[in-house]
Amino acid sequence: MPNYSQLNPELLVSTVETLSARVGERFPHAGLYKVSRHLCAVAAESRQRVNETGRRSIWIRISIALLVLLLIAGIVATVLAFKIQPNPASVTWLEFIQVAESGINDMIFIGVAIFFLASLENRMKRRRILKALHELRSVAHVIDMHQLTKDPQRASGHLIATPSSPSHDLSPDQLIRYLDYCSEMLSLVGKLAALYLKRSDDAVVLSTVDEIEGLTTGLSRKIWQKLMIIHAQTTSRPGK
Repeated sequence: MPNYSQLNPELLVSTVETLSARVGERFPHAGLYKVSRHLCAVAAESRQRVNETGRRSIWIRISIALLVLLLIAGIVATVLAFKIQPNPASVTWLEFIQVAESGINDMIFIGVAIFFLASLENRMKRRRILKALHELRSVAHVIDMHQLTKDPQRASGHLIATPSSPSHDLSPDQLIRYLDYCSEMLSLVGKLAALYLKRSDDAVVLSTVDEIEGLTTGLSRKIWQKLMIIHAQTTSRPGK
């Protein structure tokens, strides 16, 4: 039965590939199509990374188990050290404190090592996820750069271009569709970022994902402001 409470990596990658195909069919020579192909590669890598971060490190687990066994052995050895004495009652307080202090120090060191190894796996997972999220943030900015010069006022044909104005060869309908694609790509970038929350509840990861989703939402809002201007200037309907 499908799980509708979590993002499905396979369906998400399929959605990105379908969007890229749509961009390529309508704008095969545009830079946005190349960005969409790169987003497909990033989505596939994200799917693989999410699966990899869900796996436990067998070597870290084995190391922790060995240290726990060593800790238990140290406690047992400390207890037996007093029981095998010829006359346990003859053990002075000084000798008892020396042996106990040595055993406690060993157990503290082993405990610190266990804590380090237990947190090492989470820190390694966090580093890998943050690296992937940084790449998604960069892709979002690249998408924004491609819509940045798409001026809705130029679509009306009333704005006179200057020598430094960017080239504009899109009709109002094409411009609407181009901006729609940019908005969809930004939305999918946010969904790819949220995909990593399946494998991590780390506070830093959660904060970074929220930041990326806020970034993509803000950039999409700018695009929709342009679309509203274009719709106000023309009654043409975008093609499907």
